[in-house]
Amino acid sequence: MENEQDRSFFGQPKGLSTLFFTEMWERFSYYGMRALLIFYIYDTVANGGLGLPRTTALAIMSIYGSLVFMSSIIGGWLSDRVLGSRKTVFYGGVFIMIGHVVLATPFGIGALFISMLLIIIGTGMLKPNVSGMVGHLYSKTDLRRDAGFSIFYMGINMGALLAPFIVGTLGQNYNYHLGFSIAAFGMFFGLLQYLIQGKKSLGNIGRVPTNPMDAAEKKKFGIAALIAVILVAGIFGIAYATDNLTIDFIVNAISILGILLPIYYFVKMLTSKDVTAEEKPKVMAYIPLFLSAIVFWSLEEQGSSILALFASERTKGALLSFPIAASWFQSLNPIFVFILTPVFVTLWTKLGNRQPSTVVKFSFGLIFAGLSFVLLMFPGLLFGTEGRVSPMWLILSFFIMIVGEMCLSPVGLSITTKLAPRAFESQTVAIWLLADAASQAINAQIARFYTPATESAYFGIVGGVAVIAGIILILVKNPIKKLMGSVH
Repeated sequence: MENEQDRSFFGQPKGLSTLFFTEMWERFSYYGMRALLIFYIYDTVANGGLGLPRTTALAIMSIYGSLVFMSSIIGGWLSDRVLGSRKTVFYGGVFIMIGHVVLATPFGIGALFISMLLIIIGTGMLKPNVSGMVGHLYSKTDLRRDAGFSIFYMGINMGALLAPFIVGTLGQNYNYHLGFSIAAFGMFFGLLQYLIQGKKSLGNIGRVPTNPMDAAEKKKFGIAALIAVILVAGIFGIAYATDNLTIDFIVNAISILGILLPIYYFVKMLTSKDVTAEEKPKVMAYIPLFLSAIVFWSLEEQGSSILALFASERTKGALLSFPIAASWFQSLNPIFVFILTPVFVTLWTKLGNRQPSTVVKFSFGLIFAGLSFVLLMFPGLLFGTEGRVSPMWLILSFFIMIVGEMCLSPVGLSITTKLAPRAFESQTVAIWLLADAASQAINAQIARFYTPATESAYFGIVGGVAVIAGIILILVKNPIKKLMGSVH
């Protein structure tokens, strides 16, 4: 834990600079790759793409996102029990960098899946643990903590903002593999400064695991891991032997896992002897909020899949005569986060005790997310789906979505930790991340319904479901608040 006299980085500990740039470069590499990936997967071989069907490309993007969030659970466990956060972050960055290097090679679909596996493992190891290390820079009484996290999250958004413009432009205008190689260089720079600067600025933070396994636990884990490997190998082995080991089979298997994991967690909490009678109603109160989060993230995460296709195929390539690459739309999310965060911080601060409850904020988030999709129903209805429309339709849709995110996302993790049983406190972040994992598992299944012929119906139905879910949440807010008890 840093000395409170250390104010060498904008009045914050110097270690924040190390973690700020590590996360910034990791987000640069990740969002740069994501800005290109959907186009690379379904673009023709003649253009340097893989030439897979659009529906398959959309499903792969969703499953990829789902696995990244699921892997965060494993990354957190590795840090706590085996490696410590310092090594876990470094090895995660190495996996990410190698993954981007593999994606930069012209070896087709095999390279794609190897790369995705490496980046999934690496992101799961790096992302949750680098955030945890930021917390260890401050003592519990250090008043700079909240400001430090705000600066850190600016690094996240800065990387996400710059990547589509740099990586996306190079990838779409010149060569996909060149774009992916730039993403690899980004992670390389992040690792380099993490190693060199971290030696001085991070001290002993994260050098050892916080809860290392003893001999008995290692043996128990070894047996459980062996059983899991045999089970997975058996399932995929049978699929291979029966000629069913296809991309669709893998997508469906991961979709099922994305749905079953949260169910497992909630059943475990509600049936555990370690969860008290006073805590179980709070778990019940959290379930509708968790389901609401799944609906919200289902829409929000389609920004890099369905909306990326809309940007490429349905919007004009210029705004006021200024050319716009389809990949650039991926920067709208962080741009609007930058703009709207101070607005909402000011709004909630001024409202004070009069601000909406958490349940109402969740419902607002759902309604705005739904309206952002309902808006995109109109270009097809008004102008047909054959031509191209103004980019302003998509820009406005992203803006409305981020208004919803400002209502739901910042309070999501907070209410998760407040309602979680004491025995499950260390797993609360994992549970919140599973909402995003489950949402993308669902997206992998519903994305196949998005075609030029169904465009307006797709946006109208998916958006309408979110709006209705938001209205239902408002209607049942009182029973939920009653289950929450003393938590507000």
